[in-house]
Amino acid sequence: MIYREAVRNNANYLRNVRPIDPEEIAEYIEGTPHPAVVRETLREEAFDLRLRERDDGAFEPVEAGPIPERGWSPTELPDAYSFALEDLLVDEFGANWHRGESGDQLRETVRRLKADYLYENDVAYDRVAALGYAAYHLPAYYATVGYVLDDLVENGLLDRTLRVLDVGAGVGGPALGLHEYLPDDAVVDYHAVEPSAAADVLDRLLAETDQNFRTTIHRTTAEAFLGLKASEPAGDPDDSSTGGDYDIVLFGNVLSELDDAVAVVEGALDRLTAAGSVVAFAPADRNTAMGLREVERAVATPERGVETYSPTIRLWPDRTPTDGGWSFDVAPDLDVPPFQRRLDEAASREAGDEPGEFVNTDVQFAYAILRPDGTRRVDVRASGERCAPMGDSESHVTDRVNLLAVKLSHDLSDGGNALYLVGDGSQTVDHYLVCTRETTLNRDLREADYGAVVFVENGLVLWNDDEGAYNVVVDDETVVDLVAP
Repeated sequence: MIYREAVRNNANYLRNVRPIDPEEIAEYIEGTPHPAVVRETLREEAFDLRLRERDDGAFEPVEAGPIPERGWSPTELPDAYSFALEDLLVDEFGANWHRGESGDQLRETVRRLKADYLYENDVAYDRVAALGYAAYHLPAYYATVGYVLDDLVENGLLDRTLRVLDVGAGVGGPALGLHEYLPDDAVVDYHAVEPSAAADVLDRLLAETDQNFRTTIHRTTAEAFLGLKASEPAGDPDDSSTGGDYDIVLFGNVLSELDDAVAVVEGALDRLTAAGSVVAFAPADRNTAMGLREVERAVATPERGVETYSPTIRLWPDRTPTDGGWSFDVAPDLDVPPFQRRLDEAASREAGDEPGEFVNTDVQFAYAILRPDGTRRVDVRASGERCAPMGDSESHVTDRVNLLAVKLSHDLSDGGNALYLVGDGSQTVDHYLVCTRETTLNRDLREADYGAVVFVENGLVLWNDDEGAYNVVVDDETVVDLVAP
């Protein structure tokens, strides 16, 4: 429409002069459209114009440049989201939703969902299942996304204007976490793909986000949205209703539910901007974490030109890992939200049963960030002149070797010798660094964060027949240096 172009032209003229007032722009346009119409047009065009709406209704330019490091370390699910979820529970079941028949129904739903995930059963979400899922999973999934995005932010790879596609958005944990993670001056064009009844819960929770976090819910499958079914063409990338190309495509705890996760992720990679990222994460349990790693390895190949940005960067570019890949990060627990406490306290228990069955505040997750532009979190590569690939460990058993390794776990021991899973991108079976004696020369191993790169000098390679893995002993003859935090 002519007036839309006029709104854009006037906004571009005024952006460097003064805050953009919809009432002022309305006066400059032929026919004098209502200021409310101009305001809505500015909202629709805000992302492309790099404008943010202020609380007073005026618009101003978004600051150029990437967002700063966030120091993300949430302690709880914000009250606004907690209250919104409780409102949904009250609307569905009444004020005593956590007691009686409705409480029992929700608790049984949570038990069934947990069992389905454990045994890799197909999961179907009706409205009650969506509410039970939200009650149990929303807080931890909210917290997870920020820890993963930290890897991109540390290298200045998230702009203040972001177009995001959230595949299998569910009830909105990652979306809400993204909203809280980004600074107040960010502008987000957020698109959710969610075909199930969870979309109704998502819609209500997204209502708590601010005006610069513009949301669209596509109630269809990922396969249909991305055009992976011959009978259902993808949305036009130039069509604003489907979001165009995306800076981030999120797969939050959904890969295990897709019929062909590899095909969907490949389709998502084709919808990225030139500097975009696929950001995937999954629960830390063995099946889902290893499943995520399988998808990552199938997609991040030299033939496709897709690189694993983090955390499992491949230090030997010509090698591909084939170990199990059960690797996950651990963040501080959250406070128990009121709705989980109510649901748990109202449960019937046998004598000796411990409380907490319906409390889920652990933040543990496997993740992968994939980029088609070849960027990696740290530009470090191994050299055969200085160290041995883990893929060749069989020929080094009982030898002392040098290794360049990515730390892929926190301490996995039960109080004995510290034990850390590591990888270098060449490993065919699991490798662990076992610290039998910490010294000032090897304490970097303990102090290094998950995903850090360390150089291990003079580690003793042993085969652990019980675990079917290699243990590399770090003792008082071993030096461990932090190469990249």
